[in-house]
Amino acid sequence: MAHHTQQSISGFIASEPQQSTMENGDTRLYLRIGQPHFRRNEDGTFTELEPTFHDMVAYRATAERAITRFAKGDSFIAEGYTRTFPIERDAQVVGAEEFVAKKLGHDLARTNYNVDRARRSAAAAERETPARPVPALDHRTTVRNAPGLCPTAVSSS
Repeated sequence: MAHHTQQSISGFIASEPQQSTMENGDTRLYLRIGQPHFRRNEDGTFTELEPTFHDMVAYRATAERAITRFAKGDSFIAEGYTRTFPIERDAQVVGAEEFVAKKLGHDLARTNYNVDRARRSAAAAERETPARPVPALDHRTTVRNAPGLCPTAVSSS
């Protein structure tokens, strides 16, 4: 089966999260986000550049969960899509865009946190990845050069 892929975005939350309710009653979350940028120098070092700022929104359950878990300054990773739409600015219609986060979480590489698994439901446990049969290993075989890209199997008998 093919992998399901979507656009992703990462960065930091640059504004306090803003919650609102849409006409249909769904929760909407608006975040102003920043993305850091770096330039690689000839000597292999990096120079930090000015961040760019963008709009991100989330809806329904994702918005409801995120409003209590995110604050200004948090690092995040989001999966979703970019939505482009027309807006009027200075009496002209121009294109604007926002990232619509369908999934949103803290950036593991930049955030220390604990996971509370106590609330995990039985249904979630049933959705766990089913075990796949693993081929039996011949325990008489060892692999040398494991860190390398081309390990060599050697029989120990």
